Amino acid sequence: MLPTVIFAHSKTIDIMKKLLLTLFVLGGFSAAFAQNKDLKKQPSIGFQFSLFDFTTGIELQNKGLASVLRDKSYKKRERLNPGFTLHYMQGITNNIDVMARLSGSFFAYPTRTVAPGFSDKFYLETDVNLNVKLLPDNYVVVPYLQAGIGAAKERGNFMAYMPLGVGLQFSFFDQAFFHLNSGYRVPVTSKANYGLVHSFGFSVPLKDRKVTPPPPPPAPEPPKDKDGDGVLDADDACPDVAGVAALRGCPDADKDGIADKDDKCPQQAGVARYNGCPIPDSDKDGINDEEDKCPQQAGVARYNGCPVPDSDKDGVNDEEDKCPSVAGIAANAGCPEVKEEIKTKVEFAARNIFFTTGNYQLSKKSYAPLNEVAKILKDNPTLQLDVEGHTDNTGDAAKNQTLSENRAAAVKAYLVAQGVEGNRLTSAGYGQDRPVADNKTAAGKAQNRRVELKLRSY
Repeated sequence: MLPTVIFAHSKTIDIMKKLLLTLFVLGGFSAAFAQNKDLKKQPSIGFQFSLFDFTTGIELQNKGLASVLRDKSYKKRERLNPGFTLHYMQGITNNIDVMARLSGSFFAYPTRTVAPGFSDKFYLETDVNLNVKLLPDNYVVVPYLQAGIGAAKERGNFMAYMPLGVGLQFSFFDQAFFHLNSGYRVPVTSKANYGLVHSFGFSVPLKDRKVTPPPPPPAPEPPKDKDGDGVLDADDACPDVAGVAALRGCPDADKDGIADKDDKCPQQAGVARYNGCPIPDSDKDGINDEEDKCPQQAGVARYNGCPVPDSDKDGVNDEEDKCPSVAGIAANAGCPEVKEEIKTKVEFAARNIFFTTGNYQLSKKSYAPLNEVAKILKDNPTLQLDVEGHTDNTGDAAKNQTLSENRAAAVKAYLVAQGVEGNRLTSAGYGQDRPVADNKTAAGKAQNRRVELKLRSY
């Protein structure tokens, strides 16, 4: 039995040395990255409720972690023995605390060399630990690793062990903390055994942290304003040139709200999005580019800066074009020019329109020439026709007026009957008011009794 105990003791000492070395290395690294200010924990006292579980601790040593996790041994309530812990804590560095604990509970301690009793006995243990924190105490949640050395007493058995553990520290207010930790007891002496202890509780400082008041600040120098514009040099973006407070002491020559130092057009009021210059007018038509739909082509305001449109592309804009959808010539107000041969045919037809004497009934010999006029109008849908009736001065002037109107209307009605749209035709009578020859002769009167057909494009 003795060699086995010596071997276990030696092995435990080696583990303790390696773990303590690891904790000091981790503590050194975490301290190196900690803040420069003093965050060491003040001397504190605390109370914890503890649960001792040596049965699972022994199984963990004998069967291994995988078996314990698989069997869920750690969840068996009958193995958990409640107890109480009183502890003292104090910071060594920002990331390392020393903790001294005194714990007690009632249960049958399973020593390795002495058979446990049949009833619960008082178990007392005390240990000193180093808590290596991964974060300083100014964090709300601080994880830490724990290792130390301790002694225990149960009945007449005195034992030594090494506590190893992990924990979480929760900050409530200045230097007051809630602790949650779980530890593993590694035996150092032969009677000690492996065990688990889970604890939670609070710690509070024994005294307030001493705060050294900062030295009084040096007397401030009187503020300076070199350019005398009422803006102190510390706040003046242009300390050598007088300006206005709204522009941090910089001048604004054109009063556009943009400081001259940032203004590409300092003598001309502009806007910020053009670096202090006016909105450009590229085509110089008096309409700025932001409102101009045709910024590279001079236009007029009523067309949003674009030229007056020319829908039929005949060089006559739509506002002046009488035929905006049909290409024409400027001399004919943008309408197509009437061909001479068509004019000749219509004029010929007009000279061959006849009525019965003193009446407005068309004679049959007028049909052929009027049919030709109807064909011309249907073949040229852009043309329009004015029909004008005239008489000589024979008889009553009023009757002559009525007769001329009726004869012009008769010609229009005939053309409509041949399929010409009525809205393309007008008729008017002028009686004896517009003679083209002398009414004193029979030949002159014959010329004055006429119907004129006038083609137009609009």
